[in-house]
Formats: sequence, C-alpha cells, structure tokens
Amino acid sequence: MSRIGKNPISIPSGVTVTVEENLVTVKGPKGTLSRQYRPELDIVIEDNSILVTPNGETRLHRSLHGLTRTLINNMVLGVSIGFTKNLELVGVGYRAAATPKLLTLQLGYSHPVEIELPEGIEAKVEANTKVSISGIDKQAVGDIAALIRSKRKPEPYKGKGVRYSDEVVRRKAGKSGKK
Repeated sequence: MSRIGKNPISIPSGVTVTVEENLVTVKGPKGTLSRQYRPELDIVIEDNSILVTPNGETRLHRSLHGLTRTLINNMVLGVSIGFTKNLELVGVGYRAAATPKLLTLQLGYSHPVEIELPEGIEAKVEANTKVSISGIDKQAVGDIAALIRSKRKPEPYKGKGVRYSDEVVRRKAGKSGKK
C-alpha cells in the first residue's frame, strides 16, 4: 500500500464531505469542490476522517491510491483555508494591475499582456510588482501562476522577469571584456 494513501484525511469543522457513486463533493466556508474518482478505489468516511483504500494490489491500484488521497486532501484544504501563489515582477518598468476578471501586465513588450482569470481565481496586486493568485482549487491556482510566469521567465544574466516569490534564480557571470 501507498505510504501517503494509508494516512487518513481529517475533516475540519465547517467542512462536509459526501461520497456518491464515483464522485466526492467537499463543501466548506470558501466554496464547493467535486471530483470524480476511479472505481478501483473505495472511499469511506468514518469518525470525522476520510479513508481511501484500493480494491486490489496491481501497480495501477497502488499509484491511484496515493494520488486520490492527495487530491481529496487538497480539496478539503482548499475549501477550508484556500491556496495562494505569490509572484514578483523584477525589471525596470515591469508592473501589474488587476481587475476582478483581468490581470494586466507590463513586461517590457510593446504591448500590455492581459490574462483573463477563470472563475474562482482571484488576483491581488501589492506595490505594482507583487502579484498574489488565490483560490480554492490548488491545480487552477498553480496553472494560472505558471501561465503568468511563462509570459516572461526570469533570465539568468540580469534576473529580470516574472518569478515565484520563493524562487531562486541562478545568475550567470556574463561576458568579460578584453583587458
């Protein structure tokens, strides 16, 4: 059995989990998430915790066991506390502005880069160069943050670009002129 999959998922107060057929629905103070799961797994709710168990011992069962447990845990955490990714814009003239459905970035191109935010994702801009992406779905938050970063990745010589706040950019020395 999977070491991760064996761990029970504790359900915090204010969160309700329902399992029907092959669908898990999690409701909490921040919203509702639901996800289909494979029939090779059994999901049982007992004593304010969720247990995921495989129906067999094949390689597929073992791999789905830990994955499904982690996905359900992310759903529980998302509806109770939410997820956030922080990005920094490094460069002269790089700045951001946010409206409820649109994030506008100035990244050194001749035109502004506009990113439409999907439902359930919120962007906040602090100090023009710090962007925080938040939402209840961990995968959606990570996808939008990666999309924003892909518009201008950090370059290794001057370090300019969009980076995660905890990312370390390895710098290169560059050319040295004749002496």
